[in-house]
Amino acid sequence: MSSRTDWTDLPPAPEALPGPVVDTHCHLDITAELSGLDPDDALARAAAVGITRVAQIGCDVEQSRWAVDFARRHPSVVAGVALHPNDAARLGASDPAALAEGLAVVESLAGDPEVRVVGETGLDFFRTPDGAGQAFQRESFAAHIAMAKAHDRTLMIHDRDAHDAVLDVLDAEGVPDRVVMHCFSGDEVFARACLDRGAHLSFAGTVTFKANAHLRRALAVAPLEKVLVETDAPFLTPLPVRGRPNASYLIPYTARVMAEVRQLPLEELCAALTANAEAALGGTWPAYAAASA
Repeated sequence: MSSRTDWTDLPPAPEALPGPVVDTHCHLDITAELSGLDPDDALARAAAVGITRVAQIGCDVEQSRWAVDFARRHPSVVAGVALHPNDAARLGASDPAALAEGLAVVESLAGDPEVRVVGETGLDFFRTPDGAGQAFQRESFAAHIAMAKAHDRTLMIHDRDAHDAVLDVLDAEGVPDRVVMHCFSGDEVFARACLDRGAHLSFAGTVTFKANAHLRRALAVAPLEKVLVETDAPFLTPLPVRGRPNASYLIPYTARVMAEVRQLPLEELCAALTANAEAALGGTWPAYAAASA
């Protein structure tokens, strides 16, 4: 299957999981915009296969506000608020005052009771290779770390081609109590470095890709209680439906590969993923019920 996504072609639902699981990182608003999958329908489809709770993650001011509002109306959803590192670089390049204003809005949202996550924040040296842009990303990342500490929120880190720099900023600013490496992209050596700092490692559909043996090695060495699963929907669709839009209801494909890598019964993995998500995201919250939509 080609990795180029056909946004008009939603995959059929996979076989349901034997127990409930949390999608710890998705973008229901972006999924709706690109694929036409209504957010309420996305929650219902997910619940039908065992994905009964999700974390809706904002990447800019508008998306962060949407995440908080949507979580307020849907008890099975918790919100994340942030400026994505690439958005931070864009704002800083346009006007440093704009970056400060954006960070101030995120700070104001971070205290909302619907918010469990500050992020996704971090560093992205793939899409922002220039030094000035990276400096704005570091400034934003440091500000988000401070917010996570101030509001007792989970810090959710975006790390693309920036492993060492992410650790440098974390070490310089001090690691918050709860950290999630979103869409973990490193090998087993980087996994151990993140684990040494107390982080949870969240695996997306990329762990199913044949070329990504390094991700499966990282998954294999992580303590089970530090492993999470996510979609990053509508992106990073797992095999065998890669090339079509991702959504929370497709997590069973990723979870089954993770169970194989860990050599665990699927039921045991599901139970661990649920407990880990609650630990990583600051406690339990209600599962999906049709009445909540």
